[in-house]
Amino acid sequence: MADAPLNYHRATPEIATSGQPDRAQIHRIADEGYEAVINLAMHDSENAIPEEGSLVASLGMYYFNIPVPFDEPTPDHLREFMGLMDVLAGKKVWVHCAVNARVSAFMYHYLTKKLGADEEAATSPLLAKWRGKMDNVWQEFMEITEDEMAG
Repeated sequence: MADAPLNYHRATPEIATSGQPDRAQIHRIADEGYEAVINLAMHDSENAIPEEGSLVASLGMYYFNIPVPFDEPTPDHLREFMGLMDVLAGKKVWVHCAVNARVSAFMYHYLTKKLGADEEAATSPLLAKWRGKMDNVWQEFMEITEDEMAG
């Protein structure tokens, strides 16, 4: 994508990920045929667009927000994300947060547990850089098992 948002990554032919897109980039996301936008950032993230949901909807896309506190991601957040991705299977989906860190961890679980991708294919460039520097909260998040996700 030309002038892509921060840390853009094409996870699959149907799924792209990034940090927070700006208004113009959201228009380009719609122009590229994306059907849904999932935002994992908090409402008060530094670069959040307060009217993002209405902007996305006005462009004919679905908008979903699962606000994941960066210091407290949980199996419940992951379970909600996985369920939403299941509902959107077969659609072009753009998933973002503030910088694509949260998303890279969530997508790793989705790609390995739901789509059967191997670890290398499921690791975005940002996740590869971040993984060795993760704090305990995110290291534990990366180790969430399917049993833990089942509740």
